[in-house]
Amino acid sequence: MSLTVIVEFIVNTLSLGSLYALLSLGLVFVFGIMQLVNFAYGEYIMISAYVLYALGVFTDLPWPVVFVAAIAAGAVMGFGSEVIAFRPFRGRSLDALLVTSFALSVILQDTVQLSISPRSKAPPFPGFFNRNVTLFGIVTPLRSYLMIATTAVLLIGLSLLMRRTVLGIAMRGASENFTTARLMGVPANLVISAAFVISGLLSGIVAIFWTARSGAVEPLMGSAPLLIGFIAVVIGGMHSLVGAVVGGFAYAAIANVLSLTLPTTLLSFRDAFMFVIVILFLVLRPEGLIRGSYAEERVG
Repeated sequence: MSLTVIVEFIVNTLSLGSLYALLSLGLVFVFGIMQLVNFAYGEYIMISAYVLYALGVFTDLPWPVVFVAAIAAGAVMGFGSEVIAFRPFRGRSLDALLVTSFALSVILQDTVQLSISPRSKAPPFPGFFNRNVTLFGIVTPLRSYLMIATTAVLLIGLSLLMRRTVLGIAMRGASENFTTARLMGVPANLVISAAFVISGLLSGIVAIFWTARSGAVEPLMGSAPLLIGFIAVVIGGMHSLVGAVVGGFAYAAIANVLSLTLPTTLLSFRDAFMFVIVILFLVLRPEGLIRGSYAEERVG
């Protein structure tokens, strides 16, 4: 295997893995505390992408402001959905919360389809996003390196948040044993809302890079990143933030290996092979690559 192919594989794996790591982290932050797979997470990404499109097309705001607004939209969606949709059902069964997340997902999709358009839109991006960079003879869009750098900064920031701040320590305690954390004075609403806000912030960042890669926004665009994030979480571990990151990079590595090794006639079945791998993980190692340190406990 030539050096060019190796470098291309590493860059693609790191860039895609960075995106998938943020996807899976957004799911695990909520799951770690509430034991809830938030199926509306893909719609957080979709709403942030539409904010990106609307501000980019209809305003003259500088791009840093547009990006911050898109990320803030994701955070607002996270907080708003927790307060309006999930909090009233938090004392009920997990089934009720799952149905709520499905319902919220469908409502948001239909709202955008009816109020905006079911057709895809092409959002503008600053020129540097599409600029190519040559490294070891490999031509790669600059946004791939921006994705890697952004993810590295976010992982460091989230690590410091979870280990060095009162909120982070409270969230870690709640994820390990929510009932004990509440008995020790940790406010439940604050911890859960913080998890949803962080999840929303991550969805806003994902929306920027996902839309830059796809070149379009549309009402159903959240389904693909949600599925990828869920698969990455299964691979890495549902009960670990580190596992979510590892799962994102593992998913990207496996997908790239399949792209390089599968015959041309089988490339269209790559996703099917990925699902086979996920099934094997569920059968052979259901806890994922990284075993979480806390016991399963649903917030009630």
